[in-house]
Amino acid sequence: MTEKRIYLSPPHMGGNEAAYVREAFDTNWIAPVGPQISKFEEIFAAYTGSAYAVAVSSGTAALHMALRYAGVGAGDEVLVSNFTFIASVSPAIYLGATPIFIDSEESSWNMDPDLLESVLSAKARANRLPKALIIVHLYGQSADMDRIIPICQKYGVTVVEDAAEALGARYGDKAPGTFGQSGIFSFNGNKIITTSGGGMVVTDDPELAEKVRFWSTQAKEPVPHYEHKEIGYNYRLSNVAAAIGRGQMEVLADRVRKKRQIFQDYCQAIGDLPGISFMPEPASCESTRWLTCMTVDPEQFGATNTEIMAVLEQQNIESRPLWKPMHLQPVFKSAEYHGGLLSEQLFKTGLCLPSGTATSSDEFDRIYAIIRDCCRK
Repeated sequence: MTEKRIYLSPPHMGGNEAAYVREAFDTNWIAPVGPQISKFEEIFAAYTGSAYAVAVSSGTAALHMALRYAGVGAGDEVLVSNFTFIASVSPAIYLGATPIFIDSEESSWNMDPDLLESVLSAKARANRLPKALIIVHLYGQSADMDRIIPICQKYGVTVVEDAAEALGARYGDKAPGTFGQSGIFSFNGNKIITTSGGGMVVTDDPELAEKVRFWSTQAKEPVPHYEHKEIGYNYRLSNVAAAIGRGQMEVLADRVRKKRQIFQDYCQAIGDLPGISFMPEPASCESTRWLTCMTVDPEQFGATNTEIMAVLEQQNIESRPLWKPMHLQPVFKSAEYHGGLLSEQLFKTGLCLPSGTATSSDEFDRIYAIIRDCCRK
């Protein structure tokens, strides 16, 4: 291929990241401690409206410790959004818990609150309530927290929010990740901002923040020698990575605006094609549109989502299917699942389109033209 590859959601630096990294080098704060971490955490907490933010090595690490603080352990059950990436589930497995998957609702593609209430009601009657709920805010869009939080409060189930994909989104006047006991975020390379790899735990609970910070640095007791009363982890974010995150936070608002504009441009350019639908946005939400996601009715469009993806790849353009539901993953073939076929249908017909904020208008025009050419109806 002679055309430059167009990636799905590549990193996009803002300008000051290199200066902050240079500051870390000039002051020799290269180890996983230092002032860049403190500044990054302070900025992040203020942005999300949280009292505390603790920077860690990945979103998965953040979720692992958030669940541990919630008391999740061996033999417990944990409810999880079914339509997500496996990293939303794995930390519960690390702790010896059993996941129970709940299907999505059509209005947001996030967990269906009606199904959640039905499951919790049945679990209460069986005297086997789950220890926690991991609610995922999918593709930059918040779940229906006005319904989910009261349901979980009714049954005494701790809510941990996986907002890895939703930094910059809003639900009413709050940020996803700030409704439950804790929220977690990811700064992986494809997220709306990146530290090349990293994560964050946010909370209003000072004890939770202190415990996560303690666990993430190998649970070292505050004495001159190495003393350990608990098992911890090597999960702290490095000062250099935090410097990148600090610079990325300065451009986050611009990235969100651009992501939303990319979505609107897709709707304008290909939304008239038969069989094409885009991820809905409830009135209560403002999605970041981290990825522009669409579904394809092959009978109307004349080609399947996988055929479109193959044609794009032939033109050196990256796209991906929507998440394969957790209950269809071989590793979870025996897991308990509640719901219908919505997440299965989304996986069968859905496609994530290139959504990079540094992608040029000419490159987007190429993508629109290729998709239009795929339409055979």
